[in-house]
Amino acid sequence: MLNISQVKLNKKVDLSNFKAGQRVFHRRHYKHFNRFLLAFTIIGLIVLFLPWTQNITARGFLTTLTPDQRPQTIQSPIPGRIEKWYVREGDYVEKGDTILFISEIKNEYFDPNLIERTGQQIKAKEMAVTSYQGKVKALNAQISALSNERGLKLQQAKNKLLQAKLKVQSDSIDLEAAKTNIMIAERQFNRTELLEKEGLKAITDVEEKRLKLQETQAKLISQENKLLASKNEVINAQVEINRVQAEYTDKISKAQSDMFTAQSSQFDSEAQVTKLENEFTNYSIRNDMYYIRAPQNGYINRALQGGIGETFKEGDKLVGIMPSDYDLAVETFVEPIDLPLVHIGEEVRIQFDGWPAIIFSGWPNVSYGTYGGKVVAIETFISPNGKYRILLAPDSDDHPWPKDLRVGSGAFTIALLEDVPIWFELWRQLNGFPPNYYQPENAMAKKK
Repeated sequence: MLNISQVKLNKKVDLSNFKAGQRVFHRRHYKHFNRFLLAFTIIGLIVLFLPWTQNITARGFLTTLTPDQRPQTIQSPIPGRIEKWYVREGDYVEKGDTILFISEIKNEYFDPNLIERTGQQIKAKEMAVTSYQGKVKALNAQISALSNERGLKLQQAKNKLLQAKLKVQSDSIDLEAAKTNIMIAERQFNRTELLEKEGLKAITDVEEKRLKLQETQAKLISQENKLLASKNEVINAQVEINRVQAEYTDKISKAQSDMFTAQSSQFDSEAQVTKLENEFTNYSIRNDMYYIRAPQNGYINRALQGGIGETFKEGDKLVGIMPSDYDLAVETFVEPIDLPLVHIGEEVRIQFDGWPAIIFSGWPNVSYGTYGGKVVAIETFISPNGKYRILLAPDSDDHPWPKDLRVGSGAFTIALLEDVPIWFELWRQLNGFPPNYYQPENAMAKKK
């Protein structure tokens, strides 16, 4: 009854006379209820002093422990056109298996015999290099022969110069002898002429001495001419030496110039051979790129480029592949305020999406359906979602993770911190304080 009316029926009517009123207003129910409240209060007080494990909760998803085990896409390093698919989505492939075949779309690679023709160009250029090498050898031999011939010619010219100098010395001696003879002839002529005046010699003797004097003078002039001719021969020999040096220097210089020209052509041909060999290797490697192969064992997830004849650019994603062998890990994200409380090697409880679990976040020992993990990596730079990335690996001391887990599924993580009473945790939560600053024991020992 709401007791809205001004007529108070509960004061005029005694409800205890009715059976229902007797059952409701019996005082023994108060006694049981008070006992219940007392027991509940005592149990509540005891519970407030029970230990509670502070924790940090976060959402994440399954990934792999190492980057090479994560789902990846296969790109083509060259542009092309899809010609043939060898797999279907969901197929298992091993490393090196062909996934699809592509063809060229650039006109400079359309020639199907491009590699063979490049090989022929390399052979032609190698023959040109061999020819230039032979020419260089021939010119070196010619230069050597000219150098030897120049040495012989110079030796011959020097011998002539020596002969001419010796002849000059001989003619000089003959000239001195002729001068001595003419002095003797003049004295004899003067003596004979004096004796003839005194009557001691005949005229014929005087004429004979005059004739001898004239012959001696003629010999003196002739010897002077010979000496001048010998000196002229010395000059001619010196001129010959200079001529030989100039002539053979010109010939050797011309041969060396031809040799350097041949060497320059040889080096240029060798550079062209190297360039062609580089192009030959590039063309061979490019031909191998027409077959897109699996980089590792795995399953084909999705064809990102479909159809036949569809073109794509270099670096475009063609197909996604999931490795078949991988080590699972959980990638979770924590708030920046909780980052100082997380350390490498700490234990974390994980609940996987799709696996039933009964969780008491503060009592991990009585929780059911959670799995153990350990922190193996903490990102040092904030993620685009405004949180820090934490990587968790399976705890070897705990029971193993389910075998049917798949990369990419969700996970709920609980990082275990310090044990505190429940009343302290309730007080902290009501005031909005962060968990106690937590340092693992091994880290504190290292710090000390």
